[in-house]
Amino acid sequence: MKSDFAEELYFSAAFPLPFRVLCLVGLGILGWATNLHGLQLWNIDAAGTLELNSSTHDGYRLTSPLPTDRRGWKHAPSSYGAHRTVYKVFIAYSAWTLACWLLFRYATHGDVSLVDNFKFVPALAMLCVLTAVACPFDILHKHERDRFLQSVHRCLFPSPHRIYFSDVVFADVFTSFAKVLGDVWLSVCMLMPGGSLLSQPAQEGLARWILPTLMSIPYAVRLRQCLVEYNAPANESRRPLFNALKYASSFPVIFLSAAQRIVVSDVVALQGEAAARQPWHGEHQLFRLWLLAAAVNSLYSFWWDVTNDWGLELLRPKHAGRKTARAASPPRPLLLPRLHSRSALLKHPDGSIDETMDGASEYLAYANSERQPHPYGLRSTLLFPLAVYPFAIIVDLVLRLTWSAKLSSHLHSYSEGDLVIFWIELAEVVRRWMWVFLRVEWETVKEAEAVREPRSPPTRSSDARLAMDRRDSLREGIPEQDDFEMVASDISGRGSEAG
Repeated sequence: MKSDFAEELYFSAAFPLPFRVLCLVGLGILGWATNLHGLQLWNIDAAGTLELNSSTHDGYRLTSPLPTDRRGWKHAPSSYGAHRTVYKVFIAYSAWTLACWLLFRYATHGDVSLVDNFKFVPALAMLCVLTAVACPFDILHKHERDRFLQSVHRCLFPSPHRIYFSDVVFADVFTSFAKVLGDVWLSVCMLMPGGSLLSQPAQEGLARWILPTLMSIPYAVRLRQCLVEYNAPANESRRPLFNALKYASSFPVIFLSAAQRIVVSDVVALQGEAAARQPWHGEHQLFRLWLLAAAVNSLYSFWWDVTNDWGLELLRPKHAGRKTARAASPPRPLLLPRLHSRSALLKHPDGSIDETMDGASEYLAYANSERQPHPYGLRSTLLFPLAVYPFAIIVDLVLRLTWSAKLSSHLHSYSEGDLVIFWIELAEVVRRWMWVFLRVEWETVKEAEAVREPRSPPTRSSDARLAMDRRDSLREGIPEQDDFEMVASDISGRGSEAG
């Protein structure tokens, strides 16, 4: 036990919490750059889907087709190279952070007693980063910094009419940094006079609720976005409401964790001071309630990731999305004249073919698209290699189950867990990095399918009208010569095979 405590103490001295915060933020910047770069390499217009090509959101943009589309649709302005600027921001940020950390290591020489004497070094590092972000001068990639600040402003004060997809992704990424946001507060307390980089600051009285409140801000932002989408006049779906419930389920985990001090005090009264250092108190009802809230939030979030954010069918009910389409299917005999007839077609003098059976053609295209085979549990359109999807599902499940540790501030009060908690936060950043790839891919697929409308089969009323028009045209006979002309059949000497 003493060796583990010495190892954790050395870790806190060599890599204190303020530098861990800076490190995780830098990895977030690098992850965003590789997201844009990787999506570009797979010919997915991420900047178009995320609406990064325009500086102002005017509610209009072209929807880019899938990378497999060969119809020659013209894209929105090319987003190639958007990741390069983010890479430059990461290089400048990481160079400054690394220089400050090396200076801190050189000054302390690994001596625990000197750590607090040079804590002004991480304080200077964090202060310069905040100053650079808010700098009004046209230096240090001001365009990217302005975009970041505008995204923060739109997330905190969203429009009551529309939530942009880029803001949804930004807010979701922000939720993965909820604990990092809480660590910023702890770092400030450590860097203040009287604080220490080697121990967690004491949170007594009302101050103990500051940390969980800060950690809940990203989820409150995302919750409000979902409610804005649900209350939008054009919305007819309850999906945003169910999505809002997912983010609302994070609050019990966060605040029940902060209330674990009550559990600790009760355990100490019954079992003594030694029991206070144990992270597991399964005999207490409040602890079991927190555990239940963490399990519900983790499993519900995992199901939402797979089913709604990635569009996969693994956990979707079999009847979902199919019952309506089958009920609206038109009678199959209407397809037979078009599919099997080899008789002459009517053609206008200008060369355009009569479109009498367009409804049947639409149904045929719809039926083929609905019957398109795809691997079990996935979807018909996959833009990444097949092995990516089961790997992502497994990794997402495992890392979602660490949600309780990431959101639970009471687990961070144990100094022996600094290294473990850092790895959990790092794993969450990696999980969100992976999530962005599949989330943007699924949004691109949905938008491309919307472009190829009509996606739904023709209605029965239109089928009846189509059959009536065809029956009337057969009764009236061949139109006059000045309106139509006969086109020779492609197979001479054969009549119609329609029956």
